[in-house]
Amino acid sequence: MVFSSLTFTFLFLPVVLLLYYPVKNNTYRNDLLLIASILFYSFGEPFFVYIMLASVVINYSAALLIDRYRGKSLSRICFVVDIMLNIGILWIFKYLDFSIEITNSLFNAELPMVGVTLPIGISFYTFQALSYVIDVYKGTVKVQKNPLYVALYIAFFPQLIAGPIVRYSSIEEQIHERKCSLELFSDGARRFMQGFCKKVILANNLAMVAQETFALDMTQANPLYLWIGSICYSLQIYYDFSGYSDMAIGLGKMFGFRFEENFDHPYIARSVTDFWRRWHISLSRWFRDYVYIPLGGNRVKKYRLILNLFIVWLLTGIWHGANYTFVVWGLGYFILLLIEKELVKPEKHENKFFEFIWRLVTLLCVNFGWVMFNSADINKGLQYWKAMIGGFGGKAAIDGNIIFCIREYGFFMICGVLFAMPLMKLIKIKTKHPATASVITAIEAVGCALCFLWAVSFLVLGAHNPFIYFNF
Repeated sequence: MVFSSLTFTFLFLPVVLLLYYPVKNNTYRNDLLLIASILFYSFGEPFFVYIMLASVVINYSAALLIDRYRGKSLSRICFVVDIMLNIGILWIFKYLDFSIEITNSLFNAELPMVGVTLPIGISFYTFQALSYVIDVYKGTVKVQKNPLYVALYIAFFPQLIAGPIVRYSSIEEQIHERKCSLELFSDGARRFMQGFCKKVILANNLAMVAQETFALDMTQANPLYLWIGSICYSLQIYYDFSGYSDMAIGLGKMFGFRFEENFDHPYIARSVTDFWRRWHISLSRWFRDYVYIPLGGNRVKKYRLILNLFIVWLLTGIWHGANYTFVVWGLGYFILLLIEKELVKPEKHENKFFEFIWRLVTLLCVNFGWVMFNSADINKGLQYWKAMIGGFGGKAAIDGNIIFCIREYGFFMICGVLFAMPLMKLIKIKTKHPATASVITAIEAVGCALCFLWAVSFLVLGAHNPFIYFNF
């Protein structure tokens, strides 16, 4: 079940809310949310719900044992075993066939593919569970002895299948004590509707252009049309994922929880480093705190710093999927960040022209990166790159495909570019008079409601409604 569906929005969510709010005791509310979360996951994954529950049992038990034998070698053993079990489960379901493919290529073997189906959200809830156990081992959070609370933390349906990756330390007190208010609920509902509109109106329509261009014969493709398609995919994946994060954050507020932000207008980034401070923030922080810093971070010798960056970005690429394209995409950022940190050093430049140029370079690199990210294999990604710059001799002229594309989807492209910038935030900052601010807030609320109704109409009419990050 996806958030951007009629079943969730007009059946599952209203029923859970109607059952939730009459209950005043947080303990019973937690039980209700846990049951709802299991049902939510079971709706689309009736078998794989047992894998998710197994993750809860494994990590709950490991944390208890780590805490019980703290200071003894058994604690470290339990910690290592838990890490291996989590990574092992993730490897089996996400990387087993990829590993077989690599083995066959390296050793000229003919091992058959297993064809394991990827459980939705396994990367997200595995990393979330790992963060809890690691923090218990490090002593930064107290072990939770109530298994239902750990289960709710890992399985809570708003962030179960697509993040944000929530730290236990940020939600621990909220599980025990939280207060729901009309103001928090209305803010959550507004945020949910905003994410819903991002996903259904923008991401889904931009996806039509991206799918068309990535399916072309690159040797015959119009370079200008390919640029349009790559930009549409860059916008699609942003509105697809950030829209889902908005819906998750909004749902959390509707039930009294406050999750941290996961996106902060990444396409206005000043540099590649700044882009990754703004894109999928929870994942970036996870790798920073649990991989990069334990390896020594940047407080090491130059060769170790390079090695640390290499490991982090190799793992970041692999996390996104079992394909060489993701490895290339991740290592591409390793190279870019290395160049930026060691040669360009944009933070030390105060020249406005240089800042403008480096913004463009960053956007260009990010766009080329998404092309490889979305390609079926490395060769197709390279062909797309080559065709974009006219390497196959294609003429960058406005043809029938481009005219049709602009006529049918031009409005969504313009909106996609505009809303990738913090326009409302800037307007509110510039608006100082209380009366004017109230009018702008009212207009925003009405506009959000109307767009939500428009988005619902797309679903009623059976519009294309995929979700990219289910694949990761």
